[in-house]
Amino acid sequence: MSTPASSDATEGRAGPAAPIAQGESAAASATESDNGTAARVGAWVVLLGTAVTLVGLSWDIQWHNDVGPDTFFTLPHLFLYSGSAISGFASLAMVLITTSAQRAGRPVPRMGGTPIRVFGSNLAAPIGYMIAGAGAALFLLYGLLDLEWHSIYGFDAVLNTPSHVALFLSITLTMIGSIIVFAAHRDHLWGRIGIVLAIPILITFAPIPTNALNNLHLPADPTILGIVLFGPMLLILGGALLARLGATIAIAAALGAMQAILWWFSPWAAETYASAIGLPLRDGLTSRPPELPAIMPMFLIVAAAAVEGLFWLVRARGFDAKKIVLVAGVVTGVIVGATFPLQMNLTHAMPHIAFGDIMTITILGVPLGLLAGFLGSRFATMLPVFAPATTAVR
Repeated sequence: MSTPASSDATEGRAGPAAPIAQGESAAASATESDNGTAARVGAWVVLLGTAVTLVGLSWDIQWHNDVGPDTFFTLPHLFLYSGSAISGFASLAMVLITTSAQRAGRPVPRMGGTPIRVFGSNLAAPIGYMIAGAGAALFLLYGLLDLEWHSIYGFDAVLNTPSHVALFLSITLTMIGSIIVFAAHRDHLWGRIGIVLAIPILITFAPIPTNALNNLHLPADPTILGIVLFGPMLLILGGALLARLGATIAIAAALGAMQAILWWFSPWAAETYASAIGLPLRDGLTSRPPELPAIMPMFLIVAAAAVEGLFWLVRARGFDAKKIVLVAGVVTGVIVGATFPLQMNLTHAMPHIAFGDIMTITILGVPLGLLAGFLGSRFATMLPVFAPATTAVR
């Protein structure tokens, strides 16, 4: 004797359970769509925060050069702190969305990297957002230290104060988190575009914390050594991570566009803001380029072309990728090491770096480039691991 349900099934009809299954499928599709939207919005808002921070830093450095020492409460500082706040709140929102899905027993959204349990397993945090959010939280915490520093010592005359170095490291952490977030979505066009934009921001900022090493007797300025190391490393990282023709060229072009924008914006913003609050510019200002844009390696496009050629040998000729990335590191290290002093001498009215120092920096480009190639390839191997392959929270 057959039941109605079995008769329906025999006749090829779905029976009473079909509307429920269709409803669940529709709900799952809607949830997946919502999660995809949240992933895009969260990633771009975090990147926006890092961009606002970079603009604020460039403006603040220009303010120190053109106007003089400042206090804690200035508009450039507001940009710095609001940028970290934007990234921090966006990261927190993504962590809460992931945690809510995990607690409700729904599939954990695929966004921002593998979710891990933090704070006694109370939160399920995608690793990219956890790192970006931790950097933003530390930045705001060290901001209190900077406020106390200003309260005790007054004006800042240099960048490498303890509070500034702590702030720079915190911002760097947020920028690293941004790259991890986009790397988790590199199978989407918007994720690849995000990588192309996030890496130049970190290329610009990564050498800044090396100001902390200014008191050491190094063979060259620590900031220049940071540029020679981090520029090639992040360029190779981006090219290896995207694994597409023209990826490094796109990264170098994005860096050039950012450099052009900051080159115009920083002096204009400093002069306009000083005029608005009734402060004069320094007496005897000479014609010199804005400091932060001037240290962005403008010849990185040459190194990018070299890396593209070397990566082509791997794809088309089957060369050993492990050896090629090391060669790419040395080549880019030498190119950046040789061209950055040339860039400084071209952009400044008076020769800035002597010939002997140029040779020293170029030679140092070999070991620094070798390290850059090694680290860039290692990080490119690590980042895909952060992309969630399952919905499990580990």
